[in-house]
Amino acid sequence: MRTYYCLPLFIWTYMFYSVDAIPLQEKANSNFPTKRIMSLTKDNGKMLHRTKRGWMWNQFFLLEEYTGTDTQYVGKLHTDQDKGDGNLKYILTGDGAGSIFVIDENTGDIHAAKKLDREEKSLYILRAKAIDRKTGRQVEPESEFIIKIHDINDNEPKFTRDLYTASVPEMSGVGTSVTQVTATDADDANYGNSAKVVYSILQGQPYFSVDPESGIIKTALPDMSRENREQYQVVIQAKDMGGQMGGLSGTTTVNITLTDVNNNPPRFPQSTYQFNSPESVPLGTHLGRIKANDPDVGENAEMEYRIAEGEGADMFDVLTDKDTQEGIITVKQNLDFENKMLYTLRVDASNTHPDPRFLHLGPFKDTAVVKISVEDIDEPPVFSKISYLIEVDEDVKEGSIIGQVTAYDPDAMNNLIKYSVDRHTDTDWVFSVHADNGSIFTLKPLDRESSPWHNITVIATELNNSKQSSHIPVFIRILDINDHAPEFAMYYETFVCENAKPGQLIQTVSVMDKDDPPRGHKFFFEPVPEFPLNPNFTIVDNKDNTAGIMTRKDGYSRHKMSTYLLPVLIFDNDYPIQSSTGTLTIRVCACDNQGNMQSCNAQALVLSAGLSTGALVAILLCVLILLVLVVLFAALKRQRKKEPLIISKDDVRDNIVTYNDEGGGEEDTQAFDIGTLRNPEAREESKLRRDVMPETIFQIRRTVPLWENIDVQDFIHRRLKENDSDPNAPPYDSLATYAYEGNDSIADSLSSLESLTADCNQDYDYLSDWGPRFKKLADMYGGDESDRD
Repeated sequence: MRTYYCLPLFIWTYMFYSVDAIPLQEKANSNFPTKRIMSLTKDNGKMLHRTKRGWMWNQFFLLEEYTGTDTQYVGKLHTDQDKGDGNLKYILTGDGAGSIFVIDENTGDIHAAKKLDREEKSLYILRAKAIDRKTGRQVEPESEFIIKIHDINDNEPKFTRDLYTASVPEMSGVGTSVTQVTATDADDANYGNSAKVVYSILQGQPYFSVDPESGIIKTALPDMSRENREQYQVVIQAKDMGGQMGGLSGTTTVNITLTDVNNNPPRFPQSTYQFNSPESVPLGTHLGRIKANDPDVGENAEMEYRIAEGEGADMFDVLTDKDTQEGIITVKQNLDFENKMLYTLRVDASNTHPDPRFLHLGPFKDTAVVKISVEDIDEPPVFSKISYLIEVDEDVKEGSIIGQVTAYDPDAMNNLIKYSVDRHTDTDWVFSVHADNGSIFTLKPLDRESSPWHNITVIATELNNSKQSSHIPVFIRILDINDHAPEFAMYYETFVCENAKPGQLIQTVSVMDKDDPPRGHKFFFEPVPEFPLNPNFTIVDNKDNTAGIMTRKDGYSRHKMSTYLLPVLIFDNDYPIQSSTGTLTIRVCACDNQGNMQSCNAQALVLSAGLSTGALVAILLCVLILLVLVVLFAALKRQRKKEPLIISKDDVRDNIVTYNDEGGGEEDTQAFDIGTLRNPEAREESKLRRDVMPETIFQIRRTVPLWENIDVQDFIHRRLKENDSDPNAPPYDSLATYAYEGNDSIADSLSSLESLTADCNQDYDYLSDWGPRFKKLADMYGGDESDRD
């Protein structure tokens, strides 16, 4: 440290006695006062001048991290104008002037007042001035100079990370690069070896090594196995001063993981596996699982299982569970204890992603033996077919055997079988089956036209165990026989024009037959044998299952003969031949010149072609008016209300009911005609009752006409008896009253209308004795004459 302290003084003494100093900056050189020395130059023949420094200093150097008790001496400022009499004053300005660097204004000595750190600031730029104390004039122009801080090794190397993470495949060769670490030193790399870093490995040998200059970590051992050890922790040191003694150092940790490669084949932990299976298990049932071990991980441990060719390869299958890497043994075909009780399989497990670099280690698969024992169980009966088809003629007799089903017990016991029909599939009980031999027979006649197919189910059940049963579908097809006669396909409305000519076609008829012969239908048309030759019409067979009706004479008259009946004999060609007779009703109609029908004798089938538009409008208008009248009549009838004879049930007074309806006179044809009572034969038999609304569903009852001049009383009694004994009389909510008083009344008239015309007065005093109810009449008729007047 003393050497470093004396070094600035030595440099300063050397600079002080230098005659020719090298300027630091161009600006400083231009400001110095000069002494002129004459010399020759070749530049334009002019005289050149050489500048001589007036200030007497150069660049200063100072060591960092000074720890002495006194201030560190930096250097001295001096000018040749200083005579040593104290007239000059030195002033220092710039970076750290006055705080870090202080100057003796009389002598120009510069000292560092503080400890300096090169890593914080490596150089300082200062400016110096020399001033005459008396005049205050600068004797030298202001100039800059530099103080450089020399570095010492006070910073250790530091890594860019405190912890590194890296990986390398297992089984890698020696020298395989793993990762690179980097350390930096804050010291000056251009001064000494303070910043020269060298790497070394402190922990992790002999597995890994590090390059001392680059910091690259490499593998140092061959064939390192992940299965043996997966994680490694390596400590790397970085030391400055080129790794020499006394240098500073730093460390970092590197966690290295060996990644997996497929260098291990799968291996079964045991050579033989044993499973049991009932013989009745469904296809695809899982019988058990096997697993081969592979120390690799990820896709390197993925494997697939396969049953090797040989015994059981067609009866069983093996599936690979991708999640657990297990092999699942499944049933591929139905098992039968009676056929084979034990199966021995060879199952291979192999890697799906082998690594070619390690194939030399051997085949990457393993084989295990799987034994499967089939267990016997009580199985249901088995039919000889999966379904049955039976064909039978529809004319088969009841009780006839039409087919047979057979089933057997697959167990070694070979139990007896009984058969039955599932009545849910034969609710009409058309068929049955013999319980012992499975023969199917009929219980009812068959009809193909109503049911061409019957689908029934036959059940086979073990006699010793009713729970063991099987079902089989039986499809019964009813074969057709020719048991239906052909007939007209529709009802034909046939007419012939009055002006028809011979040979005109008036109708084409077709035929339908419920039967379905295998060779198709073929029908023939002929006249009936009773009338082989019809003088009016001819039947022509078109040979295509149709026939044409042709006219045979010239002109027809509807006045002489309005309707003709033409019987047609129809028969088929199947065996046995079926035939029928169809009768056409041919009406004679009036037609126009084009042969269009206009009208017939009974009724017009179509509207006349000559009916005008005005006539149609008039007809529609009349219909509309009738509908309006009916609606109005119904509305008026609903609005009509009856007034009650007694307003209140509690009113027990003698009320006088007055009817002001005098009738409609002689023109009122709807009123009651008393003449009907006197002359019963005069009533209309078809006239409906006027007290109820007529309905078409009730027919008008016709009574036996009564004889003339019958007594009215006898007539009423007969009518009452007739209505009472008629079971078809509708329950009308009406009352028909027939009142008959007889010829004369034995009582005199009680009317007082003619009392005033009598010769003598009548005595009404007895009315006073009749009680309060007749008080009003007693007062009116029983008073004095003056009062009555």
